[in-house]
Amino acid sequence: MNGAKIAVTTESGQPVEEVTTNPQGTWEVQVDKPGKYKVTLDVSTLPQNAEVRGGNNTRTPTVYEGNCSTVLFALQPKGAAGEQQQEEGGTSGGSTFWAQAAQLTFEGLNLGLIIALAALGLSLIYGTTGLTNFAHGELVTLGALLAYGFNVGLGLHLIPAAIIAVLVAAVLGYFQDRLFWGKLRKRGTGIIAMMIISIGVALFMRYMFLIFFGGQTEAYAQYNAQPGIEIGPISAAPKNLVAMGIELVVLIIVGFALLRTRTGKAARAVADNPALAASSGINVDRVIRIIWTGGGAIAALAGIMLALSQNLKYTMGQEILLLIFAGVTLGGLGTAFGALVGSLVVGLFIQVSTLWVPPELKNVGALAVLIIVLLVRPQGILGRRERIG
Repeated sequence: MNGAKIAVTTESGQPVEEVTTNPQGTWEVQVDKPGKYKVTLDVSTLPQNAEVRGGNNTRTPTVYEGNCSTVLFALQPKGAAGEQQQEEGGTSGGSTFWAQAAQLTFEGLNLGLIIALAALGLSLIYGTTGLTNFAHGELVTLGALLAYGFNVGLGLHLIPAAIIAVLVAAVLGYFQDRLFWGKLRKRGTGIIAMMIISIGVALFMRYMFLIFFGGQTEAYAQYNAQPGIEIGPISAAPKNLVAMGIELVVLIIVGFALLRTRTGKAARAVADNPALAASSGINVDRVIRIIWTGGGAIAALAGIMLALSQNLKYTMGQEILLLIFAGVTLGGLGTAFGALVGSLVVGLFIQVSTLWVPPELKNVGALAVLIIVLLVRPQGILGRRERIG
């Protein structure tokens, strides 16, 4: 939404800055120190046919040192909240509710497919190595930043920039295991120790991104502002439809490779029993490196799709990491297809839950479903029961 005025003040009411949104509907304000701020949208500067969903045009974000704070104002057609339709047997706002539900379902599928891409790599790495990699979110960010560097920094169109970024991320994933994680495995480093090391790797990568990229929010040079295509009750930007198609194709290819190729069958054998797989002639280290290579490439693609759907910042992987873990755990730890199912459930519940809860609390619904499912089925939706002891 272009031209909307945003006023930022301190908690005590001291003016900080007043800005106007750009053609992409985004804005940015630099603050001198961390703390709580008040952000107010001037509703008189909105188009005549638009209003803020829920009627609240004020947000009070808390800004922490070295981090960005995202503030969103969800807009809707004017009068949509109170619109009612007379139907046989009574009066209801059913048509508006179901149109909004259809739109949020589409957005949930879009988000769920992005989470599924990222969760697929994490699940495959966990399945073959037992490593719970807390640095996986930074691999997502890395792909988005590499594409941004090739796209904006070197002037390449986004499509070749994205392809090169995915290939570079695949190479980095290979060498990450060959030079780092593989060495730790050979030294007999325990799974818990490696998990803690992955937290340190995540912090290191995150602040390296901050140093080289900065704390600002950026966008790719292409496919930013696109008019929506009306498909029944759903409005979708063409880039989202194409992105969802690419995500589905990649997920299908990976699933086929796991089920039908020799490498995929070897990866499943290693995930089931590494010692037995090695004794049957499978090169376990080679399989793990292939998984790390593929996992790095898929995570990078997920980061590019996420940055295309939203915007690009150095904390984007950290912010989606909890949802990735939720998808993997909900579907079943170590199962690639479980990660897909769990991620779609998480994405859908996050978006659809905003029909009843404020957008700021939308992650609560997905995590509540995670808790409920695990109480009933601890191994996850597609996981297998395991015997302990």
